[in-house]
Amino acid sequence: VEFVESGGGLVQAGESLRLSCVVSGIIMEIQTLAWFRRGVGEERDMVANITADGRTYYIDSVKGRFTASRDNAKKTIYLQMNSLNPEATDLYFCNAYPWPSAAWGPGTQVTVTP
Repeated sequence: VEFVESGGGLVQAGESLRLSCVVSGIIMEIQTLAWFRRGVGEERDMVANITADGRTYYIDSVKGRFTASRDNAKKTIYLQMNSLNPEATDLYFCNAYPWPSAAWGPGTQVTVTP
């Protein structure tokens, strides 16, 4: 299993980013996937998840601003992040959900300045 995240960057508050994650070693047609952030503790915090058929769930702080999507044929999931604020600054990862693989990818850094 492998996850390769990309799309992070340095933006100002109010701007947008689109994260991508290319997945290998997973049967996309049956696996729920999620976006996580590194957070403060040892465990990464789930931000949004998306089922194999496209149903999504978001934590309250990102509802209405973030949108998860996926393209199973391209083995890729996305996170559209709009109206970013400095609190979104973190390292973002994708992985299987609700039981993430131990093989985390490198993540992609999102930095939002005031």
